[in-house]
Amino acid sequence: MAKRVRVVRMSVEQPLWRALTAYRILTMLYAILLAVFGREKYDRPWVAIAFLAVMTVWTLATLPKVAGAAACTRRFLGADLTLALVGILVTPLADFQAQHVDGPTLPSIWTAGSVLAFAIKGGWRWAAFASTFVAVANLIERAEPSRDTLHNVLLVWVASIAIGYVVEVARASERTLARALEIEAATRERERLARDIHDSVLQVLAMVQRRGTAIGGEAAELGRMAGEQEVALRTLVSSGLVPPTRVSEDAAEGAVVRTVETDDDETAAPAETDLRALLAPHAGSRVTFAEPGAPVLLTPAAAGELAAAVSAALDNVRVHAGESARAWILVEDWPDEVIVTVRDDGPGIPEGRLAQAEGEGRLGVALSIRGRLRDLGGTAELVSVPGQGTEVELKVPKVSRGKAGSVR
Repeated sequence: MAKRVRVVRMSVEQPLWRALTAYRILTMLYAILLAVFGREKYDRPWVAIAFLAVMTVWTLATLPKVAGAAACTRRFLGADLTLALVGILVTPLADFQAQHVDGPTLPSIWTAGSVLAFAIKGGWRWAAFASTFVAVANLIERAEPSRDTLHNVLLVWVASIAIGYVVEVARASERTLARALEIEAATRERERLARDIHDSVLQVLAMVQRRGTAIGGEAAELGRMAGEQEVALRTLVSSGLVPPTRVSEDAAEGAVVRTVETDDDETAAPAETDLRALLAPHAGSRVTFAEPGAPVLLTPAAAGELAAAVSAALDNVRVHAGESARAWILVEDWPDEVIVTVRDDGPGIPEGRLAQAEGEGRLGVALSIRGRLRDLGGTAELVSVPGQGTEVELKVPKVSRGKAGSVR
């Protein structure tokens, strides 16, 4: 069973790889032409011919390597930079005057292509790393570096770092745009579902509630249940629990937004689960559910355990506060953690009651709530004031810390 996916690609990075491919070819031809027209200055022309032959074969053979970020591996970048450095350092072997007279090295401006590959692949830090090696090689090759030499070295160093920084900014902008498109798509789908459900299911439930109340007897109970389901369904629709679009970074193509249309493979385990989808069914006439309005993504295991802890807290409300007690579920999605608060308006828990319950072997709070949060590396804090209800605050880190979390 296949998953149908609509893919929207956004990439300012890929054109840079295409430009780099053209740059390497053009600068290779430029270096060859410089050697041909300046062949009379070489004391050992065979050194120049040998290096340029290797450089030409390497450039043409590795064109697929600079076609995208996925193919441009660290091993290739290291070999490419090594070839450029060798070309700079062997220039004095071909031209004895190279160390004393300003002139191009054997690879000439082809060397900048190696540095640019580092910049596009890894950003400004990688660019600084590669351009520093090129600068050192140029200073070694030119025993008596002139002002022009220092100027060229500094220019390559600054330009490569600037390009690397621009690439990093572009990637961050792509991720921001992808997230905006994700929210927009989810909002449109929520509105569409709201219209369809309002025109059909919600109207039927409202009619059943009215007629049941008017008829009385068993029909009144049926009407009450229909009213509760109407409230729950309205909460579900308004929260926008639709399949969220998945934003990922394609190593070869740049940022990618994937909008999942259908998932026919029921056995496939999702990478992340929207916590709201697990908590929304608790909403009803006596349980109010409030959430951020955007997917709250956790690993399936963490989302399931957190939802189970919330269910246990609501069970405690029904058992100890009574069927008439109201409860509120609040979900907060922070950058490093998810916080779920369950509050009720019941009579509260008398001081020392939890410790007494644990001593009697009733471990609902200790195991169903605190135990689950402890296993997730999170915390569970219970605050109760007699006569003012009970509040349970559950915190789960976005990146699980295992047993490292604390429970208060």
